[in-house]
Amino acid sequence: MKFTSRHSATRHTAAVFGVALAAAALTGCTETAAGGDDAAAAGACEPSDVTLVGQVRNESNPYEASWLDGGDAFAEQVGLTQERLTYDGDSTRQQEQISQLLAGDTECLVMNILPNGDSDTPPIVEGAEGAGAYLVTQWNKPADLNVTDYDSWLSHITYNGVESGKQIGDALAEAIGGSGGIIALQGILDTGAAKDRFAGLEESLAANPDVELLDDQTANFSRAEALEVTKTLLTKHGDDVKGIWAANDDMALGALEALQQAGRTDVAVVGIDAVPDALTAIEDGTMTATVSSDGPWQGGIGLAIGYCVATGELAVEDIASDDRAWYAEQFLIEQDNVADFAAPETDEADFACDNLFSRSQGAIS
Repeated sequence: MKFTSRHSATRHTAAVFGVALAAAALTGCTETAAGGDDAAAAGACEPSDVTLVGQVRNESNPYEASWLDGGDAFAEQVGLTQERLTYDGDSTRQQEQISQLLAGDTECLVMNILPNGDSDTPPIVEGAEGAGAYLVTQWNKPADLNVTDYDSWLSHITYNGVESGKQIGDALAEAIGGSGGIIALQGILDTGAAKDRFAGLEESLAANPDVELLDDQTANFSRAEALEVTKTLLTKHGDDVKGIWAANDDMALGALEALQQAGRTDVAVVGIDAVPDALTAIEDGTMTATVSSDGPWQGGIGLAIGYCVATGELAVEDIASDDRAWYAEQFLIEQDNVADFAAPETDEADFACDNLFSRSQGAIS
């Protein structure tokens, strides 16, 4: 993504993928899961033999759709196509899709996966390890599941949810003048993102003691559920509600719809993800703040890591331990800098094999 705001990450000069990769003297792939571990160790795939797969919950969530779009952009960059998979937030369906992938040709298979919840990650990891497929996961994993214990699980990327939850909590507190009642819309509770973001809100509340959390309920990261939950909470708490903290933008947008239906224009709303509708709402002043994790970059970077290892440009053993499970950079967006994020683009240099970890903010502790 190309950002020009003061929040932008420093970009490292890097060569773009191209002829050098295609011309590398690499061994072709064959269809055998049993040989997968050897391929994972050796990077034995011709670039043209690599299969790229991105999997998210659904494309109705603009953030997740942008993730898959970023995967398409990377695939085009290296002369391939990405298989786009969605599982509608159904863990069983997610596991079935991955099982089908792993039952086929896995030796040059690269998967960039959003596990539905923390508990969904272990079977995905074990399946990929057994089949020798190259795996990158994002957002959700159990804290005691260690990437460095595996060969095929190359990297796990997440964001400091405590930080982003506090950032939007502080922005909300400022928007309501430092005091008043707020309600919180939580995400899917079996996800690290939801847990961490709410912990960040709790830190913000501790730092802003005159802001009162009137109520919190889960709306499962869903705009439709957030609409209904917000209606209920507005009826319950009435004019005491001065602000709404939402763990993602889809829920924030559902809350904005409920406020519009209730004729309320006096309530500040914050979210996370920087989806287009949220950016528009921030620009026109109906929403206060969001945080960007750069969905298009996420969609590309997971595939790029797998591709670089699969083709031998990067060896698993050469990935620093801090880059096997790491926090990536995120950006707070408010009205004064929203224009910088309105038209995100993927940057080919971000996906170069010698630049894959340039957005790292450190290892997950």
